[in-house]
This record gives sequence, C-alpha cells and structure tokens, in this order.
Amino acid sequence: MIVAVDGPAAAGKGTLARRLAREFNLAYLDTGSLYRAVGLQVMDAGGDPADPVAAERAARSLDLASLDSPRLRDETVADAASKVAAMPGVRAALLTRQRDFAEHPPKPYAGAILDGRDIGTTVCPHAGIKLFVTASLEARAKRRTLELQDKGIDAIQDRVLADMIVRDERDRGRTAAPLAPAGDALVVDTTDMDADQVFDLAAELIRGRLAAKVG
Repeated sequence: MIVAVDGPAAAGKGTLARRLAREFNLAYLDTGSLYRAVGLQVMDAGGDPADPVAAERAARSLDLASLDSPRLRDETVADAASKVAAMPGVRAALLTRQRDFAEHPPKPYAGAILDGRDIGTTVCPHAGIKLFVTASLEARAKRRTLELQDKGIDAIQDRVLADMIVRDERDRGRTAAPLAPAGDALVVDTTDMDADQVFDLAAELIRGRLAAKVG
C-alpha cells in the first residue's frame, strides 16, 4: 500500500502522515526533509540555494544521515528548500530515491506513506490513496507562528504570513512538479478541523480501501 499526502506548509500533512504511519504500520518519509537537507548542504558549503549548479550537486551527493539534523526545521532552511525544490535537476536527482522508498519499504512495514508537494502527481501517481491537505493561509500562518514560538523562536505572524505567501507562489508556480492536488485526491481542508478529526477522516478512507481490496 502506498499513501500519498500532499499540501502546502503548515496545513497539517506531516502530523497526519506520521500518525497514519503508526496506525497502519507504514514506513514514513517526509520528502520535504530531502529538499531541506539539500538546501542546508548548499548553505553549509557557502553556496547560494538559488544556484542550480550548487543545488544539483548537493542533491546528487546527499547523505541521508543529514535528515536527522534538527537544523532542518529552521525557517532559513525551509526557504532554501523551497528554492532548490523549484529546480528540475534537483527534483530529478531525488525522484528515484523517493520512488524506491515507496515501492520497496523496509521490513516489517506493510507499505509506505510519503508526504510532500508532488507525491500524488509526480512521485507516486499510482498510489492507492491520495490526500491533499490544505487550510486557509491565515490558519497556516498562525499555526507556523505558534510552532516557532514553542521552539523559543521570536516569530511574528505577519512576517511568517508574508514568507508563506512567497513560498506558496514559488511552489505553485514552478514548472517542475508544481504544488497541486492530483485529480483523484481527496482534498481535506483542515482550517476548522483539529488533528483528531483530520486523522479520523483519513483513517476511515484507508480502512475502506483496505476492506474493498479484501472483499
């Protein structure tokens, strides 16, 4: 079983994907962490994440051990990730790794769940279950601000909102795998939903698909 979970930043897709992974014994991959790691590697080397040559070089040589770095959650790294993710060469370099994880999850998992921006449309277009998790821009900015403040970061919501608008436009407007729901994805708007409600909705869908396969 392959579950694809897509959506913009701070919509709740990561929280949902991790919880579904535990519930259904699925290997979990946050594909956004791959792009964050690429952006971080470029910056650590003194390069510019907007430089395609430096970004593609980092993507091809990426050490997956770097996915455990707590620095990946920094906002500067998130911005760098959005820049490198717009580059076709970077996306091509990471595509095989993502597909291999989805199609050959490590034992003893029963399948894989991946979250990102283009899982249902590009990485795993044949995924059996596709979810597109979204929320209003204001709700997402508020959530991200609170998340940063909980980490002790002096975040201002208006600034987070402005950064999010730029990042959304970059993700939706890129030529390589733009952010968009797959035609057969269930769109879940979490603006007025809590995490439990979102999980119950998604889990019900997955159980229904599994029951149909058994039947």
